Amino acid sequence: MLSFQFMQYALLAALMTGMTTPAIGTYLVQRRLALLGDGIGHIALTGVALGVLTHTTPIITAVIVSSIGAIAIELLRAYGHTSGDVALALLFYGGIAGGVLLINLAGGTAAQLNGYLFGAITTISSTDLLLVLVLAVVILVVALGLAPQLFAVCQDEEHARVSGVPVRLYSILIAVLAAVTVTVAMRTVGLLLVSALMVVPVATAQQLTRSFKTTVALAMAIGTVAAVAGVTTSYFANTQPGPTIVVLALGVFVLVTPIGTMLRSRRNRRAAAYPESRLDV
Repeated sequence: MLSFQFMQYALLAALMTGMTTPAIGTYLVQRRLALLGDGIGHIALTGVALGVLTHTTPIITAVIVSSIGAIAIELLRAYGHTSGDVALALLFYGGIAGGVLLINLAGGTAAQLNGYLFGAITTISSTDLLLVLVLAVVILVVALGLAPQLFAVCQDEEHARVSGVPVRLYSILIAVLAAVTVTVAMRTVGLLLVSALMVVPVATAQQLTRSFKTTVALAMAIGTVAAVAGVTTSYFANTQPGPTIVVLALGVFVLVTPIGTMLRSRRNRRAAAYPESRLDV
């Protein structure tokens, strides 16, 4: 398998995707915005179509358009008296409609569109791979380097604001990071499935962990294993990589859930028997 250059590129892209998506997904789950990736994914489709129409690199235009859309969602939530789900819906449908319209104007084909909707990791070029690597490094540096501040905003906005944390700035930063992450993952799992890879590894990690740091670390590990294993499985089973990655991630969640239930039950029994053990440092 590794003798083929396209599989080497695919595995590297999968590695970066598996690490970055849960890193940002943890913040989204903490803020109860698990479906934000879906909304941004549809907005990114307009950016991809704009790149095809203008004969530029679709990844770059997708980053720009999805970042603008993510900021718009955050501002609508903050100042437009619009709840998060309504703000997502407004841009959700506008994004996919604009993307399909621009693709038609550019003379694009359904196969070209499907490559971004459901992923086409085995067709990734060296230029695309370089952009993915650069964007992934930026995402990880910011997401992990500013983890205390971003977690404070996600955990309790009012407390963070009183403590002097620039809540609005960090909220916008999280939205932009989510937009860039969606763009990184669109060639791997596709714009329609990227939200699953942002949420499922985090939900799986939460079954086993109790702290934010361990949740992030375990979610990134699960996402990486699922992405790399999904690409490898798709090569030998002759299946589409994007859906294979998501199905494997969901399989891990199903396997881990009973273990998490037993661990929580044990903790509850211990807390009932030893009340002082509830005081975690």
